[in-house]
Amino acid sequence: MKLMIPLLMAALPAAASVAQSQSGAGSGVPSVAIPKTTAVLVIETPKQGVTAQQIMPLIPDEIQATVKLYLDGKIREWYSRGDGKGVIFLLDVKTEEEARALMETLPLAKEQLMKHEYIPVGPLMPLRALNPAALQ
Repeated sequence: MKLMIPLLMAALPAAASVAQSQSGAGSGVPSVAIPKTTAVLVIETPKQGVTAQQIMPLIPDEIQATVKLYLDGKIREWYSRGDGKGVIFLLDVKTEEEARALMETLPLAKEQLMKHEYIPVGPLMPLRALNPAALQ
């Protein structure tokens, strides 16, 4: 295992240059570096100017709705932010649009009290360097 990290670090520049030469995209991000979306991370924070007094009456309904999404298999993981400024959900969805649709069902979102940041995530693509056939 100790050899794995140096091997990965050494292989990353080579994998990136191969990927860039294979990618015709102008975005600067090689297409092989973009993973298939397997989940969407949602960072939820109160909108500027929203007070705890506006949020707290909705918390019991928000908890019920999020527990239902969890039990339905839509919320894979959920966390409170370490700075106390909101929550983070890892949703078991394949697109940002699916994540938006789920989040819009929640009481705090319906009242337009929360801001959401959506980040599609997927497999760690540099691991493909361990399997050269996967780069073709």
